Parts: sequence; C-alpha cells; structure tokens
Amino acid sequence: MRDKLSSFDVSCIVNELSEMIGSRMRKAYQPHYEQVVLKLNRKGLPSTDLVIVRGKRLYTSQRDRPMPSKPSQFAMVIRKHLNNARLVDVNQYGFDRIVELVFERTRGKIKIIIELFRDGNILLIDSEGIIIQPLTHAKYSTRSLKKGLEYKPPPESFNPRSMKRKDLESLLDNSEHDLIRTLAVRANFGSLYGSIACSNAKINENEGSNTLSKEQVDLLEKTIKNMVKELDEKNIIKVWMKNIESLDKWNSNNDIEEREDMASQIQEIAPINIPSLNPQLSTKIDSLSSGFDIIYGMHDAAAYIRREEEKLIQSGKDDGEKKAKLVRRSQQQKLAIEKFLQRAAINQELGKSIQENWGHVNDILEQFNQAIIKDNWQSIEKKVAEIPWIDKISPSKGTIVIYLPDEEGEPGATITLEVAKTVHQNAQRYFEEAHTQKNKASGAKIALENTEISKIKEDKKVAKNTAAGKLKTSKRSKKFWFEKYRWAMLSNGSLFIGGNDAKGNDTIVKKHLNSTDLYFHADLHGAPSCSLKLNDGLEVIKSINEKIPEGVISLKITQNLNKEIDDAREFSGEIHQEAAQIAVCWSRAWGSGGAAATAFYTRPSQVSKTTESGESLGRGGFVVRGKRNWHKDISLEVAIGIGLINGVPLPVLGTPDTISKIFPRWGKIIPSKGKKENVANKISKATGLSQDDVLSCLPPGGCTLENYGILV
Repeated sequence: MRDKLSSFDVSCIVNELSEMIGSRMRKAYQPHYEQVVLKLNRKGLPSTDLVIVRGKRLYTSQRDRPMPSKPSQFAMVIRKHLNNARLVDVNQYGFDRIVELVFERTRGKIKIIIELFRDGNILLIDSEGIIIQPLTHAKYSTRSLKKGLEYKPPPESFNPRSMKRKDLESLLDNSEHDLIRTLAVRANFGSLYGSIACSNAKINENEGSNTLSKEQVDLLEKTIKNMVKELDEKNIIKVWMKNIESLDKWNSNNDIEEREDMASQIQEIAPINIPSLNPQLSTKIDSLSSGFDIIYGMHDAAAYIRREEEKLIQSGKDDGEKKAKLVRRSQQQKLAIEKFLQRAAINQELGKSIQENWGHVNDILEQFNQAIIKDNWQSIEKKVAEIPWIDKISPSKGTIVIYLPDEEGEPGATITLEVAKTVHQNAQRYFEEAHTQKNKASGAKIALENTEISKIKEDKKVAKNTAAGKLKTSKRSKKFWFEKYRWAMLSNGSLFIGGNDAKGNDTIVKKHLNSTDLYFHADLHGAPSCSLKLNDGLEVIKSINEKIPEGVISLKITQNLNKEIDDAREFSGEIHQEAAQIAVCWSRAWGSGGAAATAFYTRPSQVSKTTESGESLGRGGFVVRGKRNWHKDISLEVAIGIGLINGVPLPVLGTPDTISKIFPRWGKIIPSKGKKENVANKISKATGLSQDDVLSCLPPGGCTLENYGILV
C-alpha cells in the first residue's frame, strides 16, 4: 500500500476538502518535523484535523492525538496570521501534487500552499503572493522557496484535464523511457494510475513511449480522458482487500478501531477502478480521507509521541549517541593514519629520487644559482618557459620545480627544490618530512587504540544499562498539567488527581472537578481534595521505538476516555474503591501507623465553599452536604510502574492490583519508618527516572519498597 498521494488522489482529496469551506482555523500544531496539523472547526460540528505529512499525504481526521504543549515556530506563525480565519477556497494547481488553501480574514486573504512532491513543503503566502514563512527553505533550478520571496510553483506538468492530442504526443515523443515510467513520472500519474492507464489502453507497460503507433496513442488518449471523467463524475472511493475473509470482516464492522486492525489486509485504495485487482474483493468507503485515516491514522496520530521517544533515544546523554561519536572518531583517526603514511611514503620516494638523480639535480642547482648571481629572480621568472628542465619558480619561497629524467632521459616527474640548499640538504628535507609524517601516524595509532578501548567500555556500559532497563531522561521545559498535583492512574485508565496543599485543593475543586467527575476525600482532617476524572486519562499504546527498554509501557494522554459513559458515578465499584484507596494513601493516614482507613465520594454539586452562619472555613477547605458514599477498611498500600507518557519517562502511581496488571516492571510501596528519599533514590538509579519525579509520586511519609521488577 502506497503512502504517497498521486495527482489523482490529490484531486479527490481537494474535492473532499471543499466540504470544509466555511470552517474556521482554530489552531495549528507541528507534532513532528514531518507533520503539520491544522484544526478546522465548522459551526455546529466537531472540530476536524487536517493532517499534512510533508511530501506524502493529506487527509482529514477526528482522532484524539497528543500535541506539544509548546507550539513550534512555524505553528506560531500560522496561528498569528490565520487564527479564526475562514476557509473560503481549496484548489489543486493544474494536475500537480500541490494544494492551495485560501483563508479569509478582515485584512485580506492568506494562502497555505502544500507541496506533496519530493521532500514536500508547506508555505504561508500573503495576499501579494509573497512567502511569509516556509516550513523549510529550499532552492531549485527554477525557483527558491524562502521567506520574503514571491512564491513560484514549479513549471506545470502534463494536465490530463486540459490535455490535447498534441500535448500527449509531445509527452510521448520527448521521452526516452518506457510508457509506465513516462506516465508515472513525467505525467505525474504515479505508478498505480500509470499502470491503470496502460491496462485500460491494452498497451504493454514496458513499451517505449516514443515507439507507440497512432492506434495506440488513440487508445491511450481515450483511456486518460475516461480516467479523468471517472474521477470527476463518479467520485466513488473503493478499497480492495487481500481476500474474501478480510472483505467480509470489513463489511460487517464499521468500527474504526476494528478496521485499523485490518489495515495490513488492504491491497489498495483509489477513487477510480483498478482493473488489475479482483472486483469481488472491493467495497465502497465514504471518502479517500477516511481510507488514509484508517491505514495511517494511528501512526500519524502518534507523531508527537514518536518525536518525544526519538528525543529520548537520541538525547545528548544517550549511550547510543556517545557510541556513535566514538565510532565517528575512530573512522576519522583511521583516515588520518592512512594520510600520514601516504605522505611519508611520497616524501621518502622524493628523497630517494633526488639521490638517484644526484648529478642532474646538482647541475640544475649550480646553473640556476649562477644565473641569479648574474641576473635576478624576476627576470629569470619571465624566461622560465624557455629554460629546459625547469617547470616553474617561486621567488618568494626561494624554490624551483624541476623535471627529473624518465627511463628514456626525457622530462618526467617534477620535484620542488630549495635553491639555497645543496642536493644532500634537499634530499634530507624530504626524508625528515617523511619521518615527521611517520611520527604523526604513530601518534594517531595510539589515539585510535584509546578510542577502541573507549568503544569497548561504552559497549559494556550500554549492555549493562540495557540489561538493567534504564531510561535516559532529558530535561523538560514544561510538565503535563496533572503533574502540578498528586496524580494516579486507575485500572480503566482514568486520571485521579489530588491537591498538594491548600491552594492545590482549591484549584482541584474550582478548575478540575467537572459535573461528570466525582469528588473524593479521606475521612481525615487536612486530607487532599481529589477528583476522579471521567474523560481525562491515560491510554496504553504500542511503543513507537524498539529501543525502549523491555518492561516500560507507552501511554498517551487522552481527553476522550470512557466516551460511552455519561457520568463517573457509572464506573464500577472497583474503580471507586481504587480511587478511595489512593485518596487515603495521600492523607496523613499513611504515617499514622494504622492498617486501614476510610474515605468517601460525592457529586461535585455537593461540594461548596459556603458555610453556615457563624462558621468559618480555612483555605483549601470545603463543605460537603448531602449523602456521602463510604469506602471503609481501605488498605494502605500503593504501587509504582514505569511508563512513557506521550514519550516522556515518568513513574505511574496506582493501586498494586492496577499497576501489576499494566506494568511488567513495578514496585509496591507500603508505610514504614524508612525515608522516602532513599526509596526514590533506589528507583531513580535503577530506572533512570528523575529522582524528583519519583519523589513527587510517593505518599506523604516514610515508606518501604517491595521490588517486583522495578529494580532490575
């Protein structure tokens, strides 16, 4: 299955995007260097993401996709110029893989140009056609794509919509390639649609383009016009499966996740018929965008996580990067040794050549020095072309370049001599230079040996860290929103958050306790106010990078969890029990020496700052009215697993039952008199996690760690 759009696909996508005209541009993101996402909103409808994968594809999607908290410079420029701008037009340049999005705002129109050929590019263009900002600067033979320059599209290629007979004949006659290559590359059809054209015209793909008969050209012309007609009029999108079983399964299930699991069974997707594929294995789909979303949506939606995991693996502290530097150093040292030895050999041979041609060299030196006495360097320099056996002279350096006789006594190789020195001294100069180069080679060999030793040590270190499953964390500029508070993950993926202090308690209730959430509180004075989130949570995903240590689980932050549930009260009793257990472990019950404690939950509407007459309420405190749902005899124990959340290594807190089922490497935390700083230090050294992150995850008081793989 191809991952790049052809001109036929682009035409279909443009037609589909025309339905988005009237939408407002709300946000722009760049989750990965290869990808830009424009968030478009149509009145009364859910927002739609326009996903642009540079040089490859363009489609719409409504997936939940993690985005960077800090937008890139390119995304910021788009936001600045197009925030709340209205999409008024969508065009394809000719029949090229270039899409034009026209936005309108009060100060005029601004365009986004999407080039989907070569490495691809995305450009923001003002009303005068000047480039405001390209995704990447580029220079080609006919144009430059740089900020401040006028945008010039590439020369228009073959356009089947406006094709005339002479255009087709010119395309074929001027091509030295076979027909399929000519249609695929020069006509911009791509291999799939080039093959369709050949098949429909009943012409061998490998036949030379400039050797076609008039009848074949007639058939090809008719075929191409029919393909365009089918594209423009029918607009029926089909997907072809590999076998009848996968087709039946596809047709019997409309769930996007189920269809994603079948993506490997898709042969092809296209807006026109493909004669080479079995029509019995095809079925209609809603749009080309939906097809590409099923095939590539999951991969593209994980772009930001993929970027973070790549940064994790390729960070400056990463062992692999250190090893790569040593490998590069070793290669450079080997090349240097080779050069030194080559120079030494050359200088050695030059010294020998002087000795072997002693008389010849001595005569030239004597004659030249006598000439200098009689005349001067400048006058001799003018006559050097007339002087036999001398190639050129350098008055400033006091040197001459002479020819040495070959086997037949004719001028052969050249050598540079210092005229102020004797033959012996000139020969010795080359021998000394050879010795110097040999010494340099010896020094470089010692350095190479040291580098190889360092490589061996680094290999051992990498192997040790890999065996230990250690992560290499990098400094973060911004933390996730829930890291401002105590947080934990429940077995259904829901986030459970609690205040760190009085201010945090107020924020939890005022900002993070929605009407569909639940309020939890341990039955102890001073316990944190907690919120069980309905839709905010963590979802386990397949790790993007194979270099992630075994036992480390990848998760993504989502705000669309539990979509089928309307209220957190509908969660199972087990989920409520987990939340109550975490709430109790965050309270002073942890350090009280008791074996169990009590907690309750209520609806958000039952929590208030309003007190009875004559009563006062301290900061961070709340009044709870009405029925409370109690959980008693709660055990005091929690657990920690190792997770990559949106690509960022973090400890994940939860109940032992939850963590043990999700995370292969985990540890149980129980109350004790031991310092939690010591526990945090152990976990940090064993896993590579930040000690501060681990410490903030631990309950408030002394504790002990029971190891279940977290300390490898």
